[in-house]
Amino acid sequence: MISLSTDQTSAISKLLKWYKFDNKNKRFITLGGYAGTGKTTLIAIFRKSLHKINPDLKVGFASYTGKAARVLKSKLIEQKGISKKDTVSTIHSMIYSPIVNNNKEIVGWQRKGKIEAQLIIIDEGSMVDGEIWDHLLQYDVPIIAVGDHGQLPPIRGTFNLMEKPDIVLEHIHRQAAENQIIGLSIQAREHGRVRQGNYSQFVKKYTPEDSDFQLEMDEALQNFTPSTLILCGYNHTRKKLNNYIRTELGIETAEPTVGDRVICLRNNHQKGISNGMLGIIIKIKRLDIHWYDAEIAMDDNKEKYQGLISVKQFGSDTTLNFTNRRSKIMKGDLFDFGYALTVHKAQGSQAKKVILFEERFSKMDDTDWKRWLYTAITRAEEELLIFGS
Repeated sequence: MISLSTDQTSAISKLLKWYKFDNKNKRFITLGGYAGTGKTTLIAIFRKSLHKINPDLKVGFASYTGKAARVLKSKLIEQKGISKKDTVSTIHSMIYSPIVNNNKEIVGWQRKGKIEAQLIIIDEGSMVDGEIWDHLLQYDVPIIAVGDHGQLPPIRGTFNLMEKPDIVLEHIHRQAAENQIIGLSIQAREHGRVRQGNYSQFVKKYTPEDSDFQLEMDEALQNFTPSTLILCGYNHTRKKLNNYIRTELGIETAEPTVGDRVICLRNNHQKGISNGMLGIIIKIKRLDIHWYDAEIAMDDNKEKYQGLISVKQFGSDTTLNFTNRRSKIMKGDLFDFGYALTVHKAQGSQAKKVILFEERFSKMDDTDWKRWLYTAITRAEEELLIFGS
């Protein structure tokens, strides 16, 4: 028997009240909760309650990334919080359908005219940008958006669905509180700093005062695997780290090549890619000074990306500007090396192991810094190494 906290019980009561009496007037409601507050458990119990009210209800669960959708589905099944009628998918596959050519190849995506769900429950709501949110609202289906309101806002634009949630979970459950990564996330969120020390075999923070600081840093980077996420603040640090890792992996060319880890830097819903998605280059051919023709296996997509990607974006300090619609660069997409990422670009990602370089921008106020540090720490699933001051 799952024991609910007071704020979980209150949250379920408010969600049920909204669903039964108010979802026609208020088409969506937001639920915010910090890491360790039991958001998924609450949603599973809420779904069971809905089944008692309406056994025929079809719920469409959706998350921003494929990995997050798979994790959500696994947790819902484990807690018996999903009906046979329900679906669990990415937001993209929920609201966009593929455009297929005569060779049965996907050449683009278009927004669906309607969706079958009678209620949409969005996980990772802090990742949803304004464009996708507008598309979701156009279906006129009631929506519950669930997310971590302690995280940074979405990568692009000023829209922030989780800025002021209607319902808030703040109580950290005992089992979660015993997790060292959750413990450090609380330090970050409340105090804006993580103390130096060995918190466990797999969770540590090093500072320059440690005699083995440089040795541990080099060893961590040299042991890079695709299940590792390297995070930092500055773009110039990201570039140095990407170059370091590529050299360690024996990649001798400065240009992207087969096997390179890459990150998408701009949404293209027609291609099924989103800002922050990671992948590995399968094929690549340089066409001219502007373009590569590339095929990329994306981490969160079954379908491979195929198309033109910008030559000039790789190794650039900034994301290229697309305001000039006459520019030739409009016909392609933006990718860069993805071994190391800024925390802002890593919002939708998680990894078994995270290596974090603490870097605070001079213009960051204390609130922004706490969000940055908290977001970075909560990207780690099992291992976390922090190198900072």
